[in-house]
Amino acid sequence: MKTKWSGTLALLAMLALTWSVSAQTIAPVSAAPVAAAATAPAASLVNSGDTAWVLMSTALVLLMMIPGLAFFYGGLVRRKNVLSVLMQCFFIMCVISVQWVLFGYSLAFGPDVKGLIGNLDWVGLQSVGMEPFGGYAATIPHQVFMLFQMMFAVITPGLIIGAFAERMKFTSFVVFSLLWATLVYDPVCHWVWGLGGFLSRFDAAGHLRPGALDFAGGTVVHINAGIAALACALVLGRRKGYPDKMSPPHNLPFAVLGAALLWFGWFGFNAGSALAANGLAGSAFLATHLATAMAGLTWAIMDWIFNKRPTVLGIISGAVAGLVSITPASGFVSVLGVGRPGHRALGHVQGERSRWPVLRQFRPVPDPAQSRGHHDGVFLCHDLRAAEDR
Repeated sequence: MKTKWSGTLALLAMLALTWSVSAQTIAPVSAAPVAAAATAPAASLVNSGDTAWVLMSTALVLLMMIPGLAFFYGGLVRRKNVLSVLMQCFFIMCVISVQWVLFGYSLAFGPDVKGLIGNLDWVGLQSVGMEPFGGYAATIPHQVFMLFQMMFAVITPGLIIGAFAERMKFTSFVVFSLLWATLVYDPVCHWVWGLGGFLSRFDAAGHLRPGALDFAGGTVVHINAGIAALACALVLGRRKGYPDKMSPPHNLPFAVLGAALLWFGWFGFNAGSALAANGLAGSAFLATHLATAMAGLTWAIMDWIFNKRPTVLGIISGAVAGLVSITPASGFVSVLGVGRPGHRALGHVQGERSRWPVLRQFRPVPDPAQSRGHHDGVFLCHDLRAAEDR
């Protein structure tokens, strides 16, 4: 009997010990949500909606390059050169993406060096992780911001292709594109958008100060590419027989498809530059669409007045010019006086109306895909217009 009770007591002791160990094991697991809740504010710095919108905008800007820009330029050149233009656009996407990750991002957005360029602290994406970097975007991962800016770095040298389409050896094109992105785009990007850049609205510590107003790339992308395109055209010289013998676009449906993809992707370009899914993104989206529609309509009307009929090439050229024009001010203008203060987006039609004869005054400079015409001179009426808004 004594042995029986001893066995029972031993069994109860074992059960008690097992329960105690189980409770100690389970307790930390049950406390995990409490610990997670305690650290939730730090994790909530990344906003899922903002991150999703910027990732979508990144994909839209990529769509602008391939196939948007590739089709647009490819349709405007001669048939025998369309594949070379497509190859150049695709190659730039590849090589500049790699350059950006290796050292381009660090030069453009890295810690400031005397207001001129970023240093090499972020080479190979060192210190560019999944946490937000408050100096640039406080609610999205730093790598997502880097990726969004990569698309701008990719498409900017792509815009220059129109100035030397059909006229530059592929080897020379590769060397030029890589050097230009490193020696021109990256420093100019740092001047305007990098913390501490001498044209930037923010000093190295992130404090607001007077500086250039460039919401989505009027200076960094379009003026930069336009001046480079003009320089390329001048260095290469006139085409044989230009302007008396001009080669018409070989495939306007290609060009129309490219222009439509550019219009679609440009919403990511401009509205995505808000870096958040908020009212500013919506305002930039609306201003972008309306300015583009008015620019295309105005160009068609001008063609109708001066050439007796509107043309497909004219309306898509006007639409692309409107996209370029609204870019630097898209986050600063309102539509019909409703919304954000500043000039009305419809006012940009004045720029398109004045630009129409300007493009034709520079016809001696060969520009088969209208790269320089679309991107040069934007600052005359639109970057300055954005500055007036402030």
